[in-house]
Amino acid sequence: MFDVLMYLFETYIHNEVEMRVDQDKLTDDLTRAGFHQDDIYNALNWLEKLADLQDGTGRAFALNADPLAMRIYTDEESQFLDTDCRGFLLFLEQVQVLNLETREMVIDRAMAPDAAEFDLEDLKWVILMVLFNIPGCENAYQKMEDLVFEEDEQRLH
Repeated sequence: MFDVLMYLFETYIHNEVEMRVDQDKLTDDLTRAGFHQDDIYNALNWLEKLADLQDGTGRAFALNADPLAMRIYTDEESQFLDTDCRGFLLFLEQVQVLNLETREMVIDRAMAPDAAEFDLEDLKWVILMVLFNIPGCENAYQKMEDLVFEEDEQRLH
């Protein structure tokens, strides 16, 4: 499913292709690109749930911005999001790429798929997709994009 999401993000969203495509045409395009029907359905459902979180119809995140508050992960979250992932989320909060609400949206969307493996690279893509889709988070998205692509460039050298 993450492959479908990354393909959609890179092909349609990130390249600013007009996204007024109906779901049937999009499904056909993704099928022709070689993706399985179940993965396509799960990816489109994932994006729909992200939209629900933004407009308030999904899980409510009534969070207080107490600077002394600390996020405690459930056992399930701790098993799925390893130490690197949780540390990266904390780092992004500290550098103000994520706030309490966007962090919770990221965790919600990261925990959604039935992925056997999930690592820091997957989390970075989830964060980019979440921030890109939230109005008013353009600066946070740009900071995150700079962090991700700056890190990739450093690895090449």
